[in-house]
Amino acid sequence: MRVKKVQNVYQLAFMPSVFPVNCYLVEEQEGLTLIDCALGFAARDIALAAKTIGKPITEIALTHAHIDHVGALDALKKQFPAAQVSVSEREAKILAGDKSASPEDGGKPVKGGIPKNIQTRPDRLLEEGDRVGSLEVILSPGHSPGSISFFDRRSGVLLAGDAFQTRGGTAVSGTFKPLFPFPAMATWDKRTALDSAKNLTLLQPSFLAVGHGRMLDHPIRFMEQAIRDAEQKLKP
Repeated sequence: MRVKKVQNVYQLAFMPSVFPVNCYLVEEQEGLTLIDCALGFAARDIALAAKTIGKPITEIALTHAHIDHVGALDALKKQFPAAQVSVSEREAKILAGDKSASPEDGGKPVKGGIPKNIQTRPDRLLEEGDRVGSLEVILSPGHSPGSISFFDRRSGVLLAGDAFQTRGGTAVSGTFKPLFPFPAMATWDKRTALDSAKNLTLLQPSFLAVGHGRMLDHPIRFMEQAIRDAEQKLKP
């Protein structure tokens, strides 16, 4: 595991040179908010990182329910039983292993690695504008139908899950990058993902933190270029 700190956010990067998967610890006054849970083997290192920081994990918030973002959830909930688990209502169904299309999905099937036996159920279903600690919930569907992002307006850090990737080049979810094609292959709806990317860019974040790839400071020009690339590829 590789750790990088920006403002009050710690990026925990697993397998960075093979199949990079990130999760994040956001330091609050009394505890830590964990954004996503990486893969199952990551639980021990995530708990160790919290111990090193010196605060317990009091919140676990999920951007979406693909297995590379929820794999360590059960193990971490056992280690931090008081932690409140939060996810969007749509992703809660996927977290429970239901990959069927809901009426609001327009008939489009859910893609990506769907968890099969996660036992933990969310304590809270998040909506636009809700807060998890200092983080504001921003709806950002597209990569999956219920994807959300988290924005800290104090520091300008945007935790965008897979709405963008930076591995293999900055890209909107659904834009194929030969050096790291997996987020594109797992994207539910490219047009919705593009709309969400545009909304996230309007936040004018100072830092972009994603599920796959390095954190970007001053990310706007990269995000805007990624949006132009996605628009070009979506032209009929």
